[in-house]
Amino acid sequence: MRYQFIDEQKKAWPVTLMCGILDVSRSGYYDWIVRGQSQHVRSNHQLDRRIREIFAEHRQRYGAPRITKTLRHEGLRCSENRIGRRMQRLGLKAIQARKFTVTTDSTHSKPVAPDLLEQDFRAEAPNQKWTSDITYISTNEGWLYLAVVMDLYSRAIVGWSMDRRMTQQLVCDSLSMALFRRGFPTGTILHSDRGSQYCSKRYQRLMANNRLRCSMGRRATCYDNAVTESFFHTLKVELVHRMQYTTRRMAKVSIFEYIETYYNRQRRHSAIGHQIPIVFEQAA
Repeated sequence: MRYQFIDEQKKAWPVTLMCGILDVSRSGYYDWIVRGQSQHVRSNHQLDRRIREIFAEHRQRYGAPRITKTLRHEGLRCSENRIGRRMQRLGLKAIQARKFTVTTDSTHSKPVAPDLLEQDFRAEAPNQKWTSDITYISTNEGWLYLAVVMDLYSRAIVGWSMDRRMTQQLVCDSLSMALFRRGFPTGTILHSDRGSQYCSKRYQRLMANNRLRCSMGRRATCYDNAVTESFFHTLKVELVHRMQYTTRRMAKVSIFEYIETYYNRQRRHSAIGHQIPIVFEQAA
């Protein structure tokens, strides 16, 4: 405690004077400083090693906020600012986002549903609110289309489907998977854009038969389905834009692994307090 006091007051008072008043030796004080510096250096070395490991495990997808949450979950006390400084010193920078584009066609004359969400993407429990959307992935064989269903409570992807064509079958298959995996809940709001696939008789019949509540955003307003668009954004930044898919099959395997192995079960999501979607649901 005396050494610490001297160290805190050394800008105001001479070290020699304080050592004499507090009856400690100068050499003892300086030995204490060296030991503290050595301990700090060792602590940084250990922290840097774990930061590198987490950064590599998540394939450069994690920045300082998610790495900090992971370290805290492991019981290590650290601040996001410190992790950010260490990452900068190590030359580690998470991959950056790119702008997304709208893919579905809403210029049709089919009936549309009202917007039941109105950009309120909060949910108090699983299966209260789902969202769905379609995106595309480039391969050397041509486009591969991906439709997903997301549970807004945990941000987990509960249904998905991939095909070479963007059809009503694509969105029906993703919804059928979600219904099966979730035990066929009723009364769930299912929100999408006004794409012709979502307005099709087949898709609407599937929703009605399972007593789901249909919700659709406004035309050409991506913010009305921003959470699902954000997932596609993340998928492309963290996976697709870093790959060169020779075949659609290669892309399907890669995307399946990302959704089911990584995104749902390993990746920490900022919207749920940097928790993992499946773990967050299990704790509910």
